[in-house]
Amino acid sequence: MISVEAALEAVLNLVAPLETEEVALRAANGRVLSQPVRAQRSQPPFAASSMDGYALRRAEVEPDAMFKVVGEAAAGHSYAGTLRAGQAVRIFTGAPVPEGADFVVIQEDVTRRGDLITLGHSIDDKDNIRPAAGDFTEGEYLTAPRILRPADVALLAAMNVAQVPVTRKPIIAILATGDELVQPGENPGHDQIIASNSYGLAAMFEEAGAEVRMLPIARDTTASVKQAFALARGADLIVTIGGASVGDHDLIAPVAAELGMEQSFYKVAMRPGKPLMAGKIGDAAMIGLPGNPVSAMVCGAIFVLPMLRRMLGLTELHAVIREAPLGREIDPNGPRAHYMRAHLRDGALQPDDRQDSSLLSVLAQADALMIRPPNEPARKAGDLQKYILI
Repeated sequence: MISVEAALEAVLNLVAPLETEEVALRAANGRVLSQPVRAQRSQPPFAASSMDGYALRRAEVEPDAMFKVVGEAAAGHSYAGTLRAGQAVRIFTGAPVPEGADFVVIQEDVTRRGDLITLGHSIDDKDNIRPAAGDFTEGEYLTAPRILRPADVALLAAMNVAQVPVTRKPIIAILATGDELVQPGENPGHDQIIASNSYGLAAMFEEAGAEVRMLPIARDTTASVKQAFALARGADLIVTIGGASVGDHDLIAPVAAELGMEQSFYKVAMRPGKPLMAGKIGDAAMIGLPGNPVSAMVCGAIFVLPMLRRMLGLTELHAVIREAPLGREIDPNGPRAHYMRAHLRDGALQPDDRQDSSLLSVLAQADALMIRPPNEPARKAGDLQKYILI
């Protein structure tokens, strides 16, 4: 068995950032920006009023000063002339500030009669003008790599960027094996179970930015497993579930070896998830996850998500490791790293009493995986413990 750290290093060495493609701005949300993008114009492109009011010269602002209104400026409709002494232009939020004006007095501070306005006695010093390029200037860059959020999409739109360079979505093929498995909605026999792992992992990988192919369940025959591998051709990463141990019905390893798999390792000193396998088949990376549902999901989070992030070209590959005080005492840990399902309650970590790797209900209720290193001694309530959010 190898350590979690060694296994992580090995699986990350199996993958590399994928190529760039361009997508329409409308499809860019959630994708990974692969190259810096240059603003095609400044924002705002002109000095603009931030309030409804009157544009005039600051030097002429004083209590009871009177001005003649000579025109109007609205968003999308600028005033064409140049403002002169004693003149004002009615202006609305977002409108270009007329040439010659450098101050906007808000309409609440003005009395208007016909084409004449009179200023009040308490005019704020704020000019109420958004300067040209106050947000960003033409030629500035949105840096990469980054996962594009709605705010980034809005910024790209303001930069007048219509086509966005993003990393191609990694294609992940999920291959579940076992005569005991049937699809959700089918009628299982008395000795069968529902294939849950594929659906949970597919949701996990798609949420992280992958394109997932869920292959038909492979039966416990060499021919069926070979056919499943054939259907996985073209994937960047093949994720198998179950069948990676050494029992009579565990066919993933021997079939993969027959197909030319270069194995990186087999078995990791962790729980849940010891029977983990990884390597390369042709141009595709492959990782064999355990068949127990919680083991598969935990290994997906610990190993597959960092691989996916590397393929997407991101620099932060691993989940953020946090610390919180224990809510209760726990017994010593054994020789394998233990990723325990836990709850965060009032700032404290509460590991669940039930840690069997088949209990999906416990995983669904947890919001953290508490990380215990190998051979960690007993811990007391209040001791700081590492964890990651799930």
